[in-house]
Amino acid sequence: MNLVESLRDIVGPAGLVDPADAEPLLSDWRGRYHGKARAIVRPSSTEQVAQVMALCARHDICVVPQGGNTGLVGGATPSEAGDAVIISLARMAKVRDIDIGNDTVTVEAGCTLQQIQELAASVDRLFPLSLASEGSCQIGGNISTNAGGTAVLRYGNMRALVLGLEAVLPDGRIWNGLRGLRKDNTGYDMKQLFIGAEGTLGVVTAAVLKLFPALRAHATAWVALESADAAIDLLARCRAACGDALTSFELMSRSQLEVVYQEVPDTRDPLDGASPWVVLIELADPSHEAPLQAMLENVIGTALEDGIALDAALPASEAQSAALWHIRHVVSEANVRFGTSVTHDISVPISQIPQCLAQTEAKLLNAGLVEGARFLYVGHVGDGNIHSIVLFAHAVWAQVTDRDARVDAIGTIVNGMAVQYGGSISAEHGIGRAHREELSQYKSDVELDMMRAVKRALDPKGRMNPGKLL
Repeated sequence: MNLVESLRDIVGPAGLVDPADAEPLLSDWRGRYHGKARAIVRPSSTEQVAQVMALCARHDICVVPQGGNTGLVGGATPSEAGDAVIISLARMAKVRDIDIGNDTVTVEAGCTLQQIQELAASVDRLFPLSLASEGSCQIGGNISTNAGGTAVLRYGNMRALVLGLEAVLPDGRIWNGLRGLRKDNTGYDMKQLFIGAEGTLGVVTAAVLKLFPALRAHATAWVALESADAAIDLLARCRAACGDALTSFELMSRSQLEVVYQEVPDTRDPLDGASPWVVLIELADPSHEAPLQAMLENVIGTALEDGIALDAALPASEAQSAALWHIRHVVSEANVRFGTSVTHDISVPISQIPQCLAQTEAKLLNAGLVEGARFLYVGHVGDGNIHSIVLFAHAVWAQVTDRDARVDAIGTIVNGMAVQYGGSISAEHGIGRAHREELSQYKSDVELDMMRAVKRALDPKGRMNPGKLL
C-alpha cells in the first residue's frame, strides 16, 4: 500500500501537508519535543476524518490528532519513531449552527477559540473560555485537554462548557452526540470521556458549546499584597462582597512580573512598587447598571484599611484594563525569551496554596536543584490552580549538564508536594508526554485500571495518540 497516495485520495492534494512544510507540526510550542510522522493530513470534513481513521485502522497505523499545537505538555507531538499519521483539524473550521434561544453554538473542531469568542459577541453572547493562546488554539484541542483559563472561577473549564460532541472513533465510526441538552439522564455521559482524553480515545470533530449573556459592565483592579496568605484572604472577601460578579482572580509573584517587564517592551508596573505579590481582579455583569466599580472599591478599600492589601490601581478606561490583562497574558512569552522554564501546572485546595508553595520552594533549595534559577508563580488562584515555575536564564541553563535528570527531580518535588497537600499534578495543561510516567505514581491502581479499561474498550490496539496520558 502507498499510504501517501491513499491519504491523498481521501483528503485531496490540499489536505496533504508537504514534507517541506511539516516541521512546525512535528514539534511542540516550547520546542522541547520533536517527532516524525509517516504523513500529515488536514481533512476538510468529518467524513474525511472517518475515512482516514478507517484506513489507518485497516493497516494498524497509529494516529496523532492535532489542533492548534499550542499545548504545553507535548500532547500533540508524534514520537521519534515516525510511525504515526498526524490528523490536523485546521481545515475544519465551520460554524454549523447558532441557536440563540438555546444559548448554544455548534462548531467544528478547527475553529480557533478567538473565532468562537467573536462569533458569540456578534450575537450579543459570551463564550467565556479565555487563554493567552486564544488566537491560535483550536476548540478541539481545548476540549481534548479540558482547557481552563482565566474565567474558570465563574464559568468552569471545558467540561462545564460543552453540551454535545461529535467524534470519530479509532475504527472510523462516527459518533454523533451533538445534542444541545442541559439535562439528559439516559445513562453514561459519553462526551465526558473525550473531554480531557488528549486524543487517546478518538478525534473530536465538532462540539455544541454553551453561550452566556454578554458582559456589559466591568471593573478591574491590580492589587499589591505582602503574601500569598493575603491573597487567600482577599479572595474570600471578594467572593463574599461580589458573589457571581467575581469573574477572575489572578495571582502573580513579583519575580514573575520582573521577567515580564524586562522581556516585553510594552509592559510596565501599574504601581511602580515592589510588593512580593499582585492579584489581578475582574468583576463583570450583563447589566450596564451593575455597581461593579463601587463594589470593587469598597472591598479593596476595606482590605487596605485592614492591612491585607498594600496598594491598588483601578483602571479608569478599557484601554488601561486591557494593559493590565496584557501583562498577565504575556507571561509565557516573557519566560521563553528569558530562558528555560521548568513549569508545573498544579492545583491544591485554595487554603493550602501558601503553605504548599513555601514548603516546595524550601525543598528545592535544600536539594540543590535550582542554583541560579528564579522561582516564579502565576495562576488562577480562585480555582486553586497555580503555575509553579523554576526559570533558568539561557546562560545558566547552558551550564547544566544533567538537564533531563534535573527537570525530573524538580518535578518530583513540586508534584509530590502538591499531592501531599491534597492536590493534582495537572490542573489544566494535561498529561501528554511530559507527565505520563508521573501519572502512575499519583493515581491509585484502581483509578488507573478504570482508565485503561476505557482505553481498551475504545482503542484496543492502542493506536490513538500513543505515548500520551496512559
